[in-house]
Amino acid sequence: MSALPELQFNVAQLLKEATGATRSYEVNAKIKDELDNEVIVVSPLIGQVVFLHTGPNVLVTGQLQTTIQKSCGRCLADFTSAVSIELEEIFYPVINVVTGIPLETPEEADSANLIDEHNILDLSEVVRQELLVTSDGILYCRPDCKGLCPHCGQDRNVTSCDCEDNTIDPRWAGLQTLQIAED
Repeated sequence: MSALPELQFNVAQLLKEATGATRSYEVNAKIKDELDNEVIVVSPLIGQVVFLHTGPNVLVTGQLQTTIQKSCGRCLADFTSAVSIELEEIFYPVINVVTGIPLETPEEADSANLIDEHNILDLSEVVRQELLVTSDGILYCRPDCKGLCPHCGQDRNVTSCDCEDNTIDPRWAGLQTLQIAED
């Protein structure tokens, strides 16, 4: 996901204010790029973010929602799913807003969490990472998805197949000879 203007904020004035100063912004960003090969954002990213001047840094908190398209983990059909992300990130300025002198970046600072030399705080990469983490894993098109038949590949949600599912893994075949003792 490339940088989105809707997720870029000029924080020069906030950085000039006293510690504890805040700004609140409504977000409505249209994400056009795929996040990766398996996640496509299909609706605008909406929500609210709050910036808190914490002395030398800016703490960003917020809740954002969107809808993604994924492939079902059972039947492989594409479906959409609402996702919500919660932000809580510290951003570090690279220059002093008053003097223009470069600042030392802390070791723990990720490059996505830097406020650039023009005092622009860009949430694009942080949002991309949060969306990837939130949508990672196996999702299903619906809770009762029947999946694909392991023998013929038929989508069991659409139609049933005539495949018999009584084949036994040869590693467990020896257990068939055991008798279960009745009490």
